[in-house]
Amino acid sequence: MQINVRDNNVSQALRVLKKKLQREGIFREMRLRRRFEKPSVRRAREKAEASRRYHKMLRKRMEHEGY
Repeated sequence: MQINVRDNNVSQALRVLKKKLQREGIFREMRLRRRFEKPSVRRAREKAEASRRYHKMLRKRMEHEGY
């Protein structure tokens, strides 16, 4: 990943970097790797996340179709 600093504006470059890292999911990954997570806990979390994504997709589809 490469960020260009324009006109010595480091704060703008940092903002762009943070936005790119957020989009890539780096911050979330770092938070998850801070401590060990038991495999059973990981499976439960991933299943809950998948369920949330699925229900969110259903809500958007229903809203789009006008139900």
